[in-house]
Order: sequence, then C-alpha cells, then structure tokens
Amino acid sequence: MGEVEAIRTFLAVAQHSSFSAAARLLGMTAASVTRTISALEEQLGVQLLLRTTRKVSLTSAGAAYAARVAPLVEGLARAAEETRDLQKVTAGSIRVSAPMSLGLKVLPTVLSQFAIIHPKTSVAIELSDRFVDILDENYDLAIRISGPPTDKSTIWRKIRPVPRLLVASPSYLAKHGTPKLPEDLATLECLSYHDHSKTETWELSRPGQTRTVDARGRFSINNGDFLCRLAAAGEGIALLPRFIVEDDLRAGTLVEVLPGWTTPEIWLTLYYPPYEQLPLRVATFSDFFEAFVKESWDGGQSS
Repeated sequence: MGEVEAIRTFLAVAQHSSFSAAARLLGMTAASVTRTISALEEQLGVQLLLRTTRKVSLTSAGAAYAARVAPLVEGLARAAEETRDLQKVTAGSIRVSAPMSLGLKVLPTVLSQFAIIHPKTSVAIELSDRFVDILDENYDLAIRISGPPTDKSTIWRKIRPVPRLLVASPSYLAKHGTPKLPEDLATLECLSYHDHSKTETWELSRPGQTRTVDARGRFSINNGDFLCRLAAAGEGIALLPRFIVEDDLRAGTLVEVLPGWTTPEIWLTLYYPPYEQLPLRVATFSDFFEAFVKESWDGGQSS
C-alpha cells in the first residue's frame, strides 16, 4: 500500500476511533488496517494511536500528524476530481445511501442502464432506512424520501413528491369495520413506521379540516415493504408511499382507507455533502437517476 493510501487509512481510523469501522468504510479487513497503521507508525518512528480493548484514540503525536496530513489528502482528492471534471471524465467511484424499499424497486434497473452509458464509473450502494450522516460516513450522495432536511450543512435536491395513502386488507376491514373519519382509527390496529421508541403520528387533512392521530398498535416496523406485507396479511392499517403498495392495490389485496384525506407532502430527494461544486460523476449519476424516476413514475408506473 502506498503512503497516501496508508495516510487515508490512518485518517479513517482516527475519524471513527475504530479499526473495524475504518475497515468497513474502506472495504478492507480489520487485520489489513492494523498492519497498515503499524507500518506507518514504524516508518514515522512514533506511535499514532492508543489501542485498548474498548476504543482507539489518537496520541498527541497522532493528533498533530492528523491535523497536518488531512488537508493534504483532501487537496489531492480535490485536485484529482477537478482534473477529471475538466476532461469531462466520469470514471471513478460513487458511494450512495438509499432507502431499502425504493432501492430494491428502482436501483437495479438504474444501475444496469447507467453502466451501459458510463462503464468506467463504479457505484457502491448501501440500502438502509435510517438517516445516514453523509459527512461522517463518507457518502457522495444519499437518496431519501422525507420532508425538508433538518441538517442545514447538506445540499438537497427535490426530485418529485411521493404520494402516501392509508391502506388495509379487505378482510381486515370486513372484520373490524371501515373507518369513516380519522378519529375512528383510534379503535383500530395501526401499523406504524418505527422511529426508535416514538409513536408515529399521522396528520390527515381535507379542505378546512386537519386531524392528528397517534398510530397505535401491536406492531411497529422500520421498513415499508414489511409494513405492506403485514397490512396485506390483515394485521391492520398502514400509511405508506403509493409506489410500495401499488401492486397490492391493483391485485385487490389492499384497498385505500379514508380516500378523501391527505397527508403532509414528502419528497424523493437527493442529499449531498456541502460540495463547492458537485463532482462530475456524482452530478452525472444524479441526473440519470432523476431522469429515470421521472420517466418511469410520471409515465404512469407510479403516481
């Protein structure tokens, strides 16, 4: 491993205070990261990191070294990026975070088509429904379905609104009754999206009226597809994006509940670190993803 790569490895360990976390981030083994740091320390003749069974921390020499080399590594990466951009070269790698349900439904086709046009760009996808820290976890781009961001340090780009609706199986409604008003949901089983220990709150509106309902029930899940399957199995009422439930709606295994009521608008968005200028390969992938979604969803596959 070259000196610059060794320094990048050291900085990753220093940032995350963990050999294993740095290994996952860099696509290396923990043993390889350990050997790289040991070789760097031997080359410099100083100990950079303190290792204990619980954590890894910087020595005073390591902190001073990190402060000096981090701007140099960032400058090298920026110079390489600017050189590629000047030559209109999209070669390189992109690290993308995306929500599980959307990723499984959309991204396989996006990646296969993108690879035909840009064969020298590699894309690493991590599917997770949690909100990642794109700065701390070194993502080039995060695809999200949400309201406006609370993190003001990120850049965000709205792609399109994502309609949501309340759904339940015909069998559940036949057994427990069909709600006529939002307050009727209080006596029914609500399948909520899990957000730590908080109860999900559903805000439902129609002209001149707004109602807030706590989505209480036996089950709370952190994945939309899982909630869809529970609802289709007759376990309760769920609030989900239309793209997740549209197949079940067409098949009749789910039906819309309270169709005259709407929920607050959420958007399919792209989040970026605070780039001064979007790297060409990231901008190219973003444009391709946006064009694909608008053509397929607005063309009638989802609405």
